[in-house]
Amino acid sequence: MSTSLPPPIPPKHLADRLRNFWQRISEGRQIDELWSQFSADARASYGFYMREADSEELGTHRGFKRWFRVAKTLFWSLVMKMTPARRVLLLVAFVMLVMAGIKAFDVRFEFAAAILFLLLLSLELADKVTMKRDLEIAREIQTWLVPSQAPEVPGADIAFATRPQNSVAGDYYDAFYPNLEEQERLMVVIADVAGKSVPAALLMATLQASLRTIAGEKAALADLVARLNRYACAHSLNGLRFTTAVLGEYNPVSRRLVYVNAGHNAPILRRANGGIEILDVGGLPLGIRSDGKYETASLELRRGDVLIFFTDGVIEAFNESGEEFGNTRWLNAIHNLPDSNAQQTLEFLMKRVDEFVGATRQSDDITCLVFRSR
Repeated sequence: MSTSLPPPIPPKHLADRLRNFWQRISEGRQIDELWSQFSADARASYGFYMREADSEELGTHRGFKRWFRVAKTLFWSLVMKMTPARRVLLLVAFVMLVMAGIKAFDVRFEFAAAILFLLLLSLELADKVTMKRDLEIAREIQTWLVPSQAPEVPGADIAFATRPQNSVAGDYYDAFYPNLEEQERLMVVIADVAGKSVPAALLMATLQASLRTIAGEKAALADLVARLNRYACAHSLNGLRFTTAVLGEYNPVSRRLVYVNAGHNAPILRRANGGIEILDVGGLPLGIRSDGKYETASLELRRGDVLIFFTDGVIEAFNESGEEFGNTRWLNAIHNLPDSNAQQTLEFLMKRVDEFVGATRQSDDITCLVFRSR
């Protein structure tokens, strides 16, 4: 009994299948875009695994010895982040790979090694997918804690943007009326919790809840900041988890802003005539000293003035060469702001940062809030 072979796939259909397969794998991205993404991932991973390396010790070696030390450090850093069982599995796979190159053995060790490496990859991916799912849930919850759109402010408009370094962020921004029935007191705040990812995000959530509660009690700004500081000190792990913040209280009728800068990057006020003012009056970051003293300052916002709040992730944003965006470029961008609304102003500023960093993955959250008087 003869068996007939299946008809060959026509070249046109095969090309279509390969094209569809590539589109699915690459999600339609171009080769240069994929390479940029891979380069950014590689640099970020290298920095992550080499974080605990002794840079001074590596600097004493040159040539082959240096590369050997780097490879050794990367290997042990990677291995020690696995569970003991997976370390053993990785070691067995490496041994099989070495034995596959020895001609004295008739067994095909390379096939078994490939299976073990694939098993390890699947186990690590399963962990990553589970963690990513949990982080996405945390991010969704975090988006409830910050405004999705700016409140209506007579004679002014507000815009904000944030880009977490990870799925969740330690940056916090807000603009709200503590009492909706009395819209003569608008709270504007930007804050940055020390640390990254989930721990910082949890502290950010407690800061938001505390701020909303105290502000709802009609506390004066100085008293509000003092109470926030005492609460932060009680949960700062002896000052390790401090928070920098700028809190402002704006009166739309008088156009007057009273503010406190608690160790944060000083917001920049660009006057309509091009003049620059720095909002740096305040005190220590929240959570450092429970008896810390905080000064308040006030200023009047006139038509055409732009007030820009930002976190340190903006000026510390870096490109693929490791060069930081810096204060000079940031001030230059602010000097050249177009005459437009808050949203367009924000887009202009963030575009300047994006053009500088390119596809480089950042190590900190980037947050900016623009308050424009009109």
